[in-house]
Amino acid sequence: MTRSRCLSALIGVLTMVVTFLVAPPPAAAAATFTSTVVNQNGGNCFDLPGGSSTNGTQLRAFSCGSGANQNVGFTPVPGSSDTYTLTTRSDQCVDVYGASTADNAAIIQWPCHGGTNQQWRLTPVSVSGTDKTFNLVSVSSGKCVTPSGGSSASNTNLVQLPCATANGRVWRLPGFSGGTGTKTFTNPLSQHGPDPWLTYYDGYYYLATTTWNSTVTMRKAGTLAGLATATDQVIFNLTRPNGAGTMWAPEFHLLDGPNGKRWYFYYTAGREPYDLGTQRIHVLESAGLDPMGPYTFKADLLDPTQDDTWELDPSILHLNGKLYLLGTFYNGSQPMFIRPLSNPWTASGTRRVLSTPTYGWETVGGAVNEGAEVLQRNGRTFIVYSASHCSTPDYKLGMLTYSGGDPLSSSSWVKSPNPVFQRSNANGVYGPGHNGFFKSPDGTEDWMVYHANSSASGGCDMNRTTRAQKFTWNADGTPNFGTPVALGVTLPAPSGE
Repeated sequence: MTRSRCLSALIGVLTMVVTFLVAPPPAAAAATFTSTVVNQNGGNCFDLPGGSSTNGTQLRAFSCGSGANQNVGFTPVPGSSDTYTLTTRSDQCVDVYGASTADNAAIIQWPCHGGTNQQWRLTPVSVSGTDKTFNLVSVSSGKCVTPSGGSSASNTNLVQLPCATANGRVWRLPGFSGGTGTKTFTNPLSQHGPDPWLTYYDGYYYLATTTWNSTVTMRKAGTLAGLATATDQVIFNLTRPNGAGTMWAPEFHLLDGPNGKRWYFYYTAGREPYDLGTQRIHVLESAGLDPMGPYTFKADLLDPTQDDTWELDPSILHLNGKLYLLGTFYNGSQPMFIRPLSNPWTASGTRRVLSTPTYGWETVGGAVNEGAEVLQRNGRTFIVYSASHCSTPDYKLGMLTYSGGDPLSSSSWVKSPNPVFQRSNANGVYGPGHNGFFKSPDGTEDWMVYHANSSASGGCDMNRTTRAQKFTWNADGTPNFGTPVALGVTLPAPSGE
């Protein structure tokens, strides 16, 4: 090889090395978030008319309000740093009608299918005096979402037109989380969500709450924030005379059955709608591993020898290799019970009293121990329950700690003398109770879900809202639930979202 060729080769290698060293790092991964979308020419919001669930509904710019029909979910397209699918309240995707590339093609909602006419690039646009402003650029057409004609008037249909930095093409996204920055959410997760049960499973959060009718519903979202705008989907209709109405206090657990693991959905329903005396516990079984079913009816989970009063608020305890049903019943006051199970839908013995309301803080408005929920960590088992009557602002949480021995014996459980979670007048949170527990997506954090009222006069009804917050652990290994957080406070999302 000649000297000139050697020199040329060396220069080429050095160029490659330098290029490698100075090449920009990969773009930060995009983050999922939920936001209103505010047009900068008129201040109107991206809006789903009437919260419609109809395929093909054209979206519009409309006066901003507080309705969920103006919240939009932004989910990153895998591998992208700036491209998202956008979902409406009905869990459909924002779509360019017919994948058109023409000016004035309608912007609609349509079932999500992953096509490029349902993918949107957020292109930053600098606007003096504000932040988080973008063009919403269709990946398929290269054109931008805008009110028809660039109008600033409310109730203007959305179309696509060539992109610009004016004429209604620019939108502000207040909830934009910015690349891999901290994701956030605000409570409530459901405006009408008493008795919530929330689980994170296989990439999604699933939330079921009381419906107080003959339907069983569930909502699903990839982020905690997304639950607030997700649609409640009917997953089962109650028709059996033994439990056809007033579905409440739902919970779903992944348990071993005869065909492997299945979801078992426990709920309370009346033999006669709206008649408290006929309320009993029932259970559904899923066909597979999807928490949303489909489900079939499995059993009336009645007490084998004491089916003489109503039973409410089912939950499941695994302890010492055995399975138990927890609940509450009426015997003049309202104690908690525990009953052994031979499988997820069959009792193997009669109920035993687990805890009776005895402290003054357990008897405000009525002597009540209900909504038993299991919390286990580092070999210890706790049962966190709701105390006092749910119609009062002093509905709150108490706790039992397992001390060893037979779980069916109340002497095996030690009751904490003080409540562990209760109202906060300063934060405007009243009657916090009927909780559940779930893990963050990466399994490193413990979270609780519960319902509460925003007024001391709030009742025991469907206006209780679903809320979530992280909790920690004390040095002695007991949970520290802290103080209920006010509505609207921005909280960090669970780790690993």
